[in-house]
Amino acid sequence: MKKEVIVIGGGIIGLCSAYFLQKEGHKVTLIDQSNMDSGASYVNAGYLSPSHIIPLSAPGVMKQGLKWMLNPSSPLYIKPRFNADFLKWAWAFNKSCNRDHVNKSIPFIKDITLWSQVLYDDIKKDENFKFHYEKKGFLMLCQTNKILEKQIGFAELAKSNGLDAAAVSLNDIKELEPNLAINTIGGTYYKCDSHSTPGEFMKEMLIYLKNNNVSFYSNEKVLDINIKNKLITSIKTNKRTFKADEIVLAAGSWSGLLSKKLNLNLLLQAGKGYRINSYKKTGITIPTVLVETKVAVTPMNEFTRFAGTMEIAGINHDINKVRVNAIANAVTKYYPEISLSEEEKTDVACGLRPVSADGLPYIGKSEKCSNLTIATGHAMLGWSMGTGTGKLVSEIISNKKTTLDISAFHPDRRF
Repeated sequence: MKKEVIVIGGGIIGLCSAYFLQKEGHKVTLIDQSNMDSGASYVNAGYLSPSHIIPLSAPGVMKQGLKWMLNPSSPLYIKPRFNADFLKWAWAFNKSCNRDHVNKSIPFIKDITLWSQVLYDDIKKDENFKFHYEKKGFLMLCQTNKILEKQIGFAELAKSNGLDAAAVSLNDIKELEPNLAINTIGGTYYKCDSHSTPGEFMKEMLIYLKNNNVSFYSNEKVLDINIKNKLITSIKTNKRTFKADEIVLAAGSWSGLLSKKLNLNLLLQAGKGYRINSYKKTGITIPTVLVETKVAVTPMNEFTRFAGTMEIAGINHDINKVRVNAIANAVTKYYPEISLSEEEKTDVACGLRPVSADGLPYIGKSEKCSNLTIATGHAMLGWSMGTGTGKLVSEIISNKKTTLDISAFHPDRRF
């Protein structure tokens, strides 16, 4: 049965949901409050990373966040505030930071990230897309023995879960990256990972959807959602009223605010990240994380992107220059011959990643609303899980058995 579907949100999750829904023959309308040319889907590191099998809410993360609270340049910053939504999220997040949660989460994260890579391949081939997409693996560079030992342990965990991962020596790293000086003592290498240039994919997908009968309403903010007998009857924006058979909530960091209109307990916080682009020749050819500083480095199409920080401080797009400088300083610390200019740092951009209370996305239907499918909360893995999430959304709305077990992603799960 073909349906009329409204997708709220024009980021990677919303676009991929629209893509697979229209492939199923549904009539799709997409609403976004922005001009759909900026945000987390455009400024992320472009990683397709099965290697990131450990959820954000891992043992020690909250403790480390508290230690870094007074350090304005720290990789993780959690701004304390007397806000009920934040306090509920922080309590639940802290409860999730345990080994049992990590072990239960790994197979779910691995399955959807690996599947998403396959779906990126399929989309590029089927639609003849030209977006930059390479499979060169992924490096984790370390500067201290303590951190190196920890990363080797993570690589061994990934390998035990079937991923192609291994420790690499300084000589190995020089062979992988022969054209630049690197200040490191060793690291790990994940051959299972790949990378892309996000803006290129987003642009091609937007063009494709517009040419394939998906209706777009940009710069429209959802003001109200009317619900009766657990059924959404209409959606009101600042310009008009919409009605549809099914609704997809894929509004990223704004999903939590919209879920309140449906009386849903969707614990979600915005996690701000920054990116600096350099159009100079850096010599970097393999995506890399500078582990101690948690800065992501990606060789994209005609430029290199340096991205980092997780700043949980509410929904805002304020640029903190201290954090921008921290990213730039980390680059030179690991790559002594690379220095980011003031012009490059001034051209910084940020995006808000939706962070759930346990580091896992919300994908599926809530018992509180029968015609709503939720797809948000992916934290730093929205790009890695984007295509898989979109496909799952289309399967759910088409009343098909989902390809993957999504029980760990249930929107009504308790923390």
